[in-house]
Amino acid sequence: MRFFEDIEIGTRRELGSFTFTAEDIKRFAAQFDPQRFHLDEEEGRKSLFGGLAASGWHVASVCMKLLVADGKRLAQQMAARGEEVPVWGPSPGFRELRWIKPVLAGDTISYANVVETKRTSEKRPEWGILQGRNTGTNQRGELVFSFLATAFVPRRKAD
Repeated sequence: MRFFEDIEIGTRRELGSFTFTAEDIKRFAAQFDPQRFHLDEEEGRKSLFGGLAASGWHVASVCMKLLVADGKRLAQQMAARGEEVPVWGPSPGFRELRWIKPVLAGDTISYANVVETKRTSEKRPEWGILQGRNTGTNQRGELVFSFLATAFVPRRKAD
């Protein structure tokens, strides 16, 4: 994690990848999105998806897991170098959530984040507000998932 002043618009972070197995898809769906095309291969084949499809919420949850893991990794690296580690604030939300193409059993999705905008908070000048586009791309290079996230990022010093 970095301080607001250290973040540049256009910066890209590769977050990692995840392979969606049939077992993972069914397990997630059974608990959180029990629709037929997420639970049964044959029903998935008969659907518009053409195969057992991961829930969009599953795809988004993996993105969140990888975002948090990458943040922890960056914080550990900073601490190991003896640098001050910024503690980010909460996210006030997201926009433009898109499930662009189905994620089918066996697909490997690579996730990334690109900083799109940043500004100082008017009400809390000790914080910056960052917007980043989070995306998922399958093993064929096709964009399958996207959303614009907002986060509060600490500033080194307020103006």
